[in-house]
Amino acid sequence: MAAAAIAEQRVVGRFAPSPTGPLHAGSLVAALASWLDARARRGRWLLRIEDVDTPRCVPGMDAVILAQLAGCGLHPDGPVWYQSRRGDAYAAALQRLAGAGLAYPCDCTRREIDDALAARGIAHARFAERVYPGICRPRADGGGGPRGRPRRAWRLRADGIVHWADRRLGAQVQDVAAEVGDFVLRRADGVWAYQLAVVVDDAAQGITDVVRGADLADNTARQILLQRALGLPTPRYLHTPLVRGADGQKLSKQNGAAPLDLARPVAALQAAAAVLGLPPIDAPAPATWLMRALPAWAGMIAALGNP
Repeated sequence: MAAAAIAEQRVVGRFAPSPTGPLHAGSLVAALASWLDARARRGRWLLRIEDVDTPRCVPGMDAVILAQLAGCGLHPDGPVWYQSRRGDAYAAALQRLAGAGLAYPCDCTRREIDDALAARGIAHARFAERVYPGICRPRADGGGGPRGRPRRAWRLRADGIVHWADRRLGAQVQDVAAEVGDFVLRRADGVWAYQLAVVVDDAAQGITDVVRGADLADNTARQILLQRALGLPTPRYLHTPLVRGADGQKLSKQNGAAPLDLARPVAALQAAAAVLGLPPIDAPAPATWLMRALPAWAGMIAALGNP
């Protein structure tokens, strides 16, 4: 969708946490930024629980997250969506992609992928992207394709270089084929991949602006490829600074980030605001603090030249 067409729409933002643990300081940065960005432009702010990866989700954690957000004065402008209830929509999207020849089944094991990369002199570094070498991708000569194993993943044909503009980071470019390869849409265990679920749900919820942590910026090109393949609009993107621990690593549930201190919600909001580059704001309660933060956010975004 053209930028002019998006600009005419009412802004709709969202926060989409995974219920694998309680929100921490890093999570609040993304939640606050997305809320401020939507509300500063008189838009709507929605909440989506990304529980599609059910083996990693903690029962009841969605309620904990909702309570944490409410304690900070962050209330969604509509019903909460759950990805675990959206399987039919993801299946329909995959069927469209497969029918158009843009997705294919893959029964490669991780070891086979690593061996194929090693044969090309490519060693997989820890935490680095494992670029899929195209073992199962069907070829024009009739070669390729899965080998008949019962458990199969589905992958998207990732062709082309994607250019996109981030409202904070500026111009971005990624050669998805070279840097990622054909990526998974549905895992061999039947779990829907994040990339497909987020694209389908952003379109279904009418999201115009995605505001999230900078660690997810690398996913954007893949999501744009999927949006184009499915004929869906591309939202505007803004990736926020990350909160880092004493070791310099991104603060996360995996490295033991402490849950938000709901006994001091204004202090938590103030800390998140500092990461975003907002000035100190004095207020006795979260609701008052948030109202005072709106013009500060609007001014900061206007200064970036990408409101």
